Amino acid sequence: MSTLALPSQAAPSTLGLSVLVLNRSFVAVHITNVRRAITLLFRELAEVVHIEEGQFAAYSLDSWRELSAMQAAFRRPDQDWVRAVGYELQAPRVIRLVGCDRSPRQGLRFNRRNVFARDGNLCQYCGRHFPMSELSLDHVVPRSRGGLASWENIVCACVACNVRKGGRTPQEARMQLIRQPAKPRRNPLLTIKLGNPKYASWKSFVETAYWLADLT
Repeated sequence: MSTLALPSQAAPSTLGLSVLVLNRSFVAVHITNVRRAITLLFRELAEVVHIEEGQFAAYSLDSWRELSAMQAAFRRPDQDWVRAVGYELQAPRVIRLVGCDRSPRQGLRFNRRNVFARDGNLCQYCGRHFPMSELSLDHVVPRSRGGLASWENIVCACVACNVRKGGRTPQEARMQLIRQPAKPRRNPLLTIKLGNPKYASWKSFVETAYWLADLT
């Protein structure tokens, strides 16, 4: 068991950052956060998988701390750091569960969060961007007309547009959809992560075959 003290100080935003979790065969199976990832490292249930110049290596908590110490003087904007008593630890982006043979779940969950991610938090009627707290889900074909709760009939809408449309179809309300809703071919939340330079290393492990997996 590592003799290092578990990091206890960090900005909440750092501890909440996403970490890709691989099984023993280096297949992506889950997404966790930095706090949970460090706990798994401390319990020796996982190791950090780090990519540098196209090559990747695995690190225990002790060896990851040593690498972090060497890299601390050359910090990059895409890196995040966790402060502990007496040392700093670079926040891992990818970890591997050393005793896990779990396979990724197939299929994509139809839920509020994934619909908002698919539509980019844009109201599909007025085209404006809103925080999630100011958005709602709208049935394109109203439920009173037999409209289903499905990828093809649910869109992200601001409260004002949802109220204006009411129990009518877009045509009846004289409102135009920005685009017709459809089931995404990729996990929309994962696609957003892959577009962030912080998570560039994920691309080495998230193949097209798994982009339909519900990793989040």
